[in-house]
Amino acid sequence: MPYTEPTDEEVREILKTTKRIAVVGLSPKPHRASYQVSEEMKDAGYEILPVHPRGGEWLGQEVYKTLAEVPGPIDMVNVYRRSEHTPEVAKEAADVGAKVFWLQLTIANDEAAEIAQAAGMKVVMDRCLKIEHRRLME
Repeated sequence: MPYTEPTDEEVREILKTTKRIAVVGLSPKPHRASYQVSEEMKDAGYEILPVHPRGGEWLGQEVYKTLAEVPGPIDMVNVYRRSEHTPEVAKEAADVGAKVFWLQLTIANDEAAEIAQAAGMKVVMDRCLKIEHRRLME
């Protein structure tokens, strides 16, 4: 099924029902977009689950090396990886039963979208979570 851009109402519903966001590619560097967006979403009340192959710590939280290591359900997988790496992330998101697959601004991949949709996930591509949250929820 080809990707279709979600409506504002669909994105608003995603933001209302999401509680736990696994952030793939979350940087420990405060000047990076992944850090800033995740920090703002945490401040807005979402539980942020940092995922980065190097592991480590982010704002006092353990950083998981893979989505499979994240304990409990994942509502959204928010991806900060180059487009060519997103099909593999979509497969991992499908394996853990995520509900939403969100590719950040400038990131889009039709194959990843197809994988996620086939697994029953809602898909958002090339949109900033922080910008959409500010625009639709505040």
